[in-house]
Amino acid sequence: MAFHAVRFPLGVALGSRGGPERLTDVVTLASGREQRNSRWAQSRRRYNAGYGIKSRADMQAVLAFFEERRGRFHGFLWRDGLDFSSSGTGVVTALDQAIGTGDGVTTVFQLVKRYGASFDPHVRPITKPVAGSVVVAVDGVAAEFAVDALTGLVTFAVAPGDGAAITAGFLFDVPVRFDIDRLDIELTSFDAADAPSLPVIEVLQ
Repeated sequence: MAFHAVRFPLGVALGSRGGPERLTDVVTLASGREQRNSRWAQSRRRYNAGYGIKSRADMQAVLAFFEERRGRFHGFLWRDGLDFSSSGTGVVTALDQAIGTGDGVTTVFQLVKRYGASFDPHVRPITKPVAGSVVVAVDGVAAEFAVDALTGLVTFAVAPGDGAAITAGFLFDVPVRFDIDRLDIELTSFDAADAPSLPVIEVLQ
């Protein structure tokens, strides 16, 4: 198996349904009180691309994409129409997300995105930044860096100084795979096709 750094047809993805999923054990005690345990450190996203297929051309594009990925075998990139940038909009700045603090030694930092603020913010590693979209600052000043588009690791030639705030802005995709090995296609008319269920699931890395 491999990961193909190619994006699922964008027009279909933007018409899909889905979002993050978590796995929580909930045990109700005899007193009626609950014990809860979150089994996953990171949420996992699921989508149904079938809702985005509006035409025969869409279905042909999905068919070709599905065959090249060999069903569930190879992973690929997915654009989440709601959550695809460090800023929450299409415009990013180098101050959007804090990704680390310099110590004068460390040169490699992981891109991350934070959700929430007041109680228990969730920090999500971003492993598939869009090439050319990443901007980085050290103490608010634009910095020279290299970024790995397959891991989201930012590397500096010189380690940021002790206590320096390292921030970044970026667009990103979600690494996913199909969650089926069979397409169930219905040609509803001369120029329309329907795939009632086309599940896609995030590949945690």
